[in-house]
Amino acid sequence: MSNPTPGADSSLWYVDDRCLNCNIARQYAPGLIGYQPSGDYGGSSTVLRQPANEEETRQLYMAAHACPTRSCGHASAQTYGATSYLLRRPGGTAMMIDTPRWQPALARRYEQAVGKITDVLLTHLDHVAHGRKYADAFGARLWIHEGDLHSRPDADSVIRGQDPIEIGPGVIAHPFPGHTKGSTLFIADEKFCFSGDAVFWSRSEQDLEVADSVVYDSIKTLAESVARGAEELTFEWVLPGHGSYHRLPADEMRQRMRALGRRAARYPVQEVDYGKVRY
Repeated sequence: MSNPTPGADSSLWYVDDRCLNCNIARQYAPGLIGYQPSGDYGGSSTVLRQPANEEETRQLYMAAHACPTRSCGHASAQTYGATSYLLRRPGGTAMMIDTPRWQPALARRYEQAVGKITDVLLTHLDHVAHGRKYADAFGARLWIHEGDLHSRPDADSVIRGQDPIEIGPGVIAHPFPGHTKGSTLFIADEKFCFSGDAVFWSRSEQDLEVADSVVYDSIKTLAESVARGAEELTFEWVLPGHGSYHRLPADEMRQRMRALGRRAARYPVQEVDYGKVRY
């Protein structure tokens, strides 16, 4: 995602051929940036129309600054453009879930914005690239599940087994294998679900979904995790690494998790194919 460039018409926004189809720009500017099925990665983002007012221009700038293939983008190409989050906690502290690209200036800016960052929580193995650097910069604990520990063997705290574990007051790690062996959801205050690549809100389907064509462990295991999570987890917001975030009443979110568990149980085993994912 790129901002206007010099030329005959310097007001035009565009998406160039570096697009990874990571979906992050489409989250920040829905209706302005959309999906087109072409090229590598099963397609790419495209500018649907130029901004009509100041608010739409602001949305496009936010999308451009988040884009992982743009030099000043905050998302990282090493995490495939995954969204990262800062979770504020009482007493002027915060936790980071997954990470943006590593920049010392960004680390300082985050601490200035939210206070002391106590923990960096990694949802699974392909979002680990900058975890150690951010944890060291913050003086924070770096967390990962043992199933994905080989991707970040220098983690400070290891989540083991399949039982939930409390990371801090109101923040629970729920092992959720399937996408990878060590995939983990982090639930905060029974309201926010940081889901990594396990589940996401699909704009195209207008429902909770799993990326069944990008599974490194087992689609059967993932379906079982979803079904179990439907009964054990309470949350209103799904906040994924890829795909869209969305809020629903907790009871409705639980019903959609149950329905997803039934659908996913019927999904066939298939080769990893990024191009089939439809956010």
